[in-house]
Amino acid sequence: MKKFVMAALGGTLAGALITTQVAGPLIAQEAERTENVYEQLDLFGDIFERIRAQYVEEVDSQQLIEAAINGMLTSLDPHSSYLAPEDFDDMQVQTRGEFGGLGIEVTQEEGFVKVVSPMDGTPADAAGIEAGDFITHVNGESVLGLTLDDAVEMMRGPVGSEIIITVVREGVEEPFDVSIIRDTIKVTAVRSRIVGSTVVLRVTTFNDQTTPGLEEELKKSLEELGGLDAVDGFVIDLRNNPGGLLTEAISVSDAFLDKGEIVSTRGRDPADGERFNATPGDLAGAKPIVVLINGGSASASEIVAGALQDHRRAIVVGTKSFGKGSVQSVVPLRGDGAMRLTTARYYTPSGRSIQALGVMPDIVVTQPVRPPVAEGEEEDQSIARQPQSEADLRGIISNDSMTEDERKLLEEERARIEETAALRDEDYQLAYAVDILRGLKAVAPSAQP
Repeated sequence: MKKFVMAALGGTLAGALITTQVAGPLIAQEAERTENVYEQLDLFGDIFERIRAQYVEEVDSQQLIEAAINGMLTSLDPHSSYLAPEDFDDMQVQTRGEFGGLGIEVTQEEGFVKVVSPMDGTPADAAGIEAGDFITHVNGESVLGLTLDDAVEMMRGPVGSEIIITVVREGVEEPFDVSIIRDTIKVTAVRSRIVGSTVVLRVTTFNDQTTPGLEEELKKSLEELGGLDAVDGFVIDLRNNPGGLLTEAISVSDAFLDKGEIVSTRGRDPADGERFNATPGDLAGAKPIVVLINGGSASASEIVAGALQDHRRAIVVGTKSFGKGSVQSVVPLRGDGAMRLTTARYYTPSGRSIQALGVMPDIVVTQPVRPPVAEGEEEDQSIARQPQSEADLRGIISNDSMTEDERKLLEEERARIEETAALRDEDYQLAYAVDILRGLKAVAPSAQP
């Protein structure tokens, strides 16, 4: 027994010796890193004082420090930045759904401002600004080299005032100017329409109004159609939706899922990871869903599309989404400002990160561009004037296989189909989504003989 105890004690002493030998260099390395940090901070202080004392013009110390802080944050990624007190106030107003401006969500790429998406019904939307456009000049002044916040500040101004932005667009050879009148942006988070027996829910942003708006519009549409049984399915239109609040993306996903994970977030520390799960209850009553996305669908939009796609709750149609798979935390700071810092990546239920990759649709459908009709010309109507079917011919014999009630139902169904066909000229992707839902209804088990 004594030998055993001594051996164990010897092992303990040896372990302590090894630990000391390993820990020594680690402690020294950490001390050296800390010393280097303080040296760099001393360097910053020296430069700051030199600028204050010797720059050709007198500088504002507060602005200088804020610029340094913002430079440090923006060097990390395109979504981290410093929010001065007025910018922090603007951001809080925007999440409530009403603010002044042009109505575009932007990011920065290659030194220029890139449009993520224009918001529906805003001055930028009316002026024809498109997702993917690059803004190179504002009122003739280049934005190259400016921070994103500084470029956005250039685009702000009094409601009713004019701004001219220079746009570079893929497929257009030369840059061109666009005149926009600034306005108060009142974002309607959710709008609905009925196409045939399909309920279309257009979600434009994820702010405090999104979930209540979704529930209200869905209820209104169901009442108009006469209940859930009369519905073929739902289209959730997330095209050009730049995102917004993570909590709202989770809430909207939960509205159409009964169970399972919606999204998870993982930060630098594994202990800080979170998982968000659906709760029982599906507002769509298990009816089929099509989600529409495009290159302007970003962030929170991608969370919803990814969650419904992974759970096979919806068919995703359109083109690849923007690919913003990171989470920003807004941290209030002393002096009423705030820091927007990227703190995590988010992952869809299957564990995939869409950062820089985007959500790929199940069915890729591009929005065709109709060739413009030259001035003074009219579209060729000769085909439309020709007989299109037996029913268009003179002197036809009647169909004796239907009662009047059956004929009436057939005409109603034909009217719904023709409504979707007409929609193709207005919005091909949406018409495609409606056709999918009609096809799913046609092959559903309940429709089989």
